[in-house]
Amino acid sequence: MDHAATASSAGRDAELVTAIMTNTATALPLVDDELAILGELVPLERLNIIELGCGNARMARTLLERHPGCKVTGLEVDERQHAKNLAAPQDGLRFVAAGAEAIPCPDAEFDLALMLKSLHHVPIAAMASALDEVARVLKPGGHLYVSEPIYDGALNEVIRLFNDEGVVRAAAQAAVDAALTTGKWEQVAERRFDMPVSYKDFAEFEQRMMRPTYADHKLDETKIAAVAKAFAPHCGPDGAHFTRPMHVRLLRRIPA
Repeated sequence: MDHAATASSAGRDAELVTAIMTNTATALPLVDDELAILGELVPLERLNIIELGCGNARMARTLLERHPGCKVTGLEVDERQHAKNLAAPQDGLRFVAAGAEAIPCPDAEFDLALMLKSLHHVPIAAMASALDEVARVLKPGGHLYVSEPIYDGALNEVIRLFNDEGVVRAAAQAAVDAALTTGKWEQVAERRFDMPVSYKDFAEFEQRMMRPTYADHKLDETKIAAVAKAFAPHCGPDGAHFTRPMHVRLLRRIPA
């Protein structure tokens, strides 16, 4: 593992965005399988894993197919999504209705914690306590894998018209920076890459991105029309294809 500096990561993201805009940055590698990044950083053999904000648990399910010796506990606060998860059981996978701020699990139970595009969904005032809770349930030497979207790119320009996450994404990185000053964590790796994202048409984009079960984006005809107009130039006969820049930080729980 490479030992990364713990200087402000939000600042580095801002510098990266500026470099992209001025054409001075090297293109990010394209990664269509984030599980490969995780497996490169953490050996995925016989681990007890917790995912905070698991959504539909797509990555957890794939992880268990590839690494059946692992076990995953998926936490989800969205009641509708949690019910869907319970209706689709899988060996090695259990679901719990809870959030990262109050994890209903014993101390030092897990080897690995995953936050996949979920930390910025935690209320800003609760981000520090959520990371403290993750530290509590991880074994000494266990790892926290935080994967967050970078606030940049064509897809972001469309999404921010109805869901501007600039503030919360910056707050998520600042929360990780602050956690690294508590003596509970050390950062042991960092990666940035692009992930491909596709939609067959605007109707699919609207359903997936604008009408999630966990949020109300206060849509009206004017807002939908503005988003559709911004989306249209990216959509061709084979759909719309974007890349989403991602920032991964791997933290290790320092033994007390």
